[in-house]
Amino acid sequence: MFQTYEDSANPALGIERAAKLRAELGRRGLDGFLIPRSDEHQGEYVPAHAERLRWLTGFSGSAGMAIVLSDKAAIFVDGRYTLQVRGQVDLDTFEAKHLMDEPPSRWIEENLPKGAKLAYDPWLHTIDAVARFRKAAEKAGGTLVPVDTNPLDTVWDDQPEPPVAKIVPHPIEFAGEPAADKIRRLASDLMSGDADTAVLTMPDSIAWAFNIRGADVPHTPLPLSFALLHEDGHAELFIDERKLDDKARAHLGNIVTVCPRDELGSALDELGAGKKTVLVDPATCASWIEARLSAAGAEVKRGTDPCELPKAIKNEAEVNGTRAAHLRDGQALTKFLKWIATEAPKGGVTEIDAAQRLEAFRAETGELKDVSFDTISGAGANGAIVHYRVTTATNMPLKPGELFLVDSGAQYMDGTTDVTRTIAIGKAGAEERDRFTRVLKGHIGIATARFPEGTSGAQLDAFARMALWKSGLDYDHGTGHGVGSYLSVHEGPQRISKMGHQPLKPGMIVSNEPGYYKPGGYGIRIENLCVVTPPAPVKGGERMMMGFETLTLAPIDLNLVEKALLTEEEVAWLNAYHARVRAALSPGLDAETKAWLEEATRAI
Repeated sequence: MFQTYEDSANPALGIERAAKLRAELGRRGLDGFLIPRSDEHQGEYVPAHAERLRWLTGFSGSAGMAIVLSDKAAIFVDGRYTLQVRGQVDLDTFEAKHLMDEPPSRWIEENLPKGAKLAYDPWLHTIDAVARFRKAAEKAGGTLVPVDTNPLDTVWDDQPEPPVAKIVPHPIEFAGEPAADKIRRLASDLMSGDADTAVLTMPDSIAWAFNIRGADVPHTPLPLSFALLHEDGHAELFIDERKLDDKARAHLGNIVTVCPRDELGSALDELGAGKKTVLVDPATCASWIEARLSAAGAEVKRGTDPCELPKAIKNEAEVNGTRAAHLRDGQALTKFLKWIATEAPKGGVTEIDAAQRLEAFRAETGELKDVSFDTISGAGANGAIVHYRVTTATNMPLKPGELFLVDSGAQYMDGTTDVTRTIAIGKAGAEERDRFTRVLKGHIGIATARFPEGTSGAQLDAFARMALWKSGLDYDHGTGHGVGSYLSVHEGPQRISKMGHQPLKPGMIVSNEPGYYKPGGYGIRIENLCVVTPPAPVKGGERMMMGFETLTLAPIDLNLVEKALLTEEEVAWLNAYHARVRAALSPGLDAETKAWLEEATRAI
């Protein structure tokens, strides 16, 4: 099993640990400290030794930040975690704030005393973030100061060691393009952009560029490392060499010079001494790197990570791979949905039972490398917690008359999956059916959208919300995120949200996941992954239009559908989707499961 369910949350620990941190800050002559939920690579998933925010506060979400001053402290989380933070954090020690509505920079302006020194670890904040915090500190009359060693690490007595998981070459049959070709393509882009070198700090960019995978963080096959890509096509990989066996060295030896991780600083110094122009991404690059380059004399050029867009636009092998992954995953999910439909109404099935059973069905495929994130297995009111993680302390039974929300995914070598289904345990109430159907209407609105080249996710986001808006309802998360190819389940730059300004391009994979959440009651989400299709003519139209091909194959619970709320076109889409699910999945299922699927995907 790739997941555990132990309950490690203890809000009371935050009181003692904040006091220890304050004492260490006092010894250093500092008045405050910024604690982000990040490591040196600024990714969503971090290794155990970098879970500083969780250790300090108890908060286990995938995004957030804390600020500790001598007399007060705050924790900032986004809309996914506003309920979760209340159960995990001592709110007398850390005042809870909404990350977007009440951002850390505003809190600094309002709470940092004049003359105070607010410290930060330059490895754990991006260039952009440091600029925001510096401006806020100065506006308050204080100063933002970097530290050479992290004061929190000093007081974290049992901090784990950094990971040294082995590097594994990613086969060309799944990558679809040799690493050498990718590097040449990236180098050509560097030349046209007038940069001599690019610093790669995001492990998923390095994994994609060099066709390697690792296991340094939970559920995402990332090799934590840094790289330099030069305009002449030469590349250097800075990595803990304990991660490399002979096979990995042979693979990398043809495309990159492997260097010890601690030689990155001297390599940056050499770029400065040579007066090189070095590209860094201010949104993802640690501020330490820019500071080192500038001090050494390099000309720092700010721009987007050169791997970000080409990585997001999947090639034919990657798209075919994710289709195969979703077919395999859909069969496992269908077996699970049948099991839930049969067993849950009898009583005795808990959230943990369900998550474990689903993972077991995926493991039976023989292809499962990991889950792509901790399964969100939420019964009743727990389903209203958007990023709920079940533990032994919160584990609830699936009760007749309630809804069960399960958001899960898998890592296969040919693709990454992410799917959410909301299931009625027994008979659903009229309100639940209404809300579910409105969410379904939004889901169909995205699935059937046609749009011209240049359209961004922000322009499509309202398609998913319209039916909810008409009833005075909404949800506080984005409608869709990008997904990698046996990489991160959350991948940019594409997304369908109010902030999704990257134009969608053919080959990009995004989720389609509108929802509705009634705190204390239930949660609803319907999520499929889809790939952007190439421009094609529309009958009678004047412009070529792109659209989405739905990749996920799994039944949508018809017991929750209020047909009277659907248009004829929406009914046609649902019936056609279910017919496709039935045709694709049935050949791999036993007779009993096939019969259940026939009924679950019947035309309405």
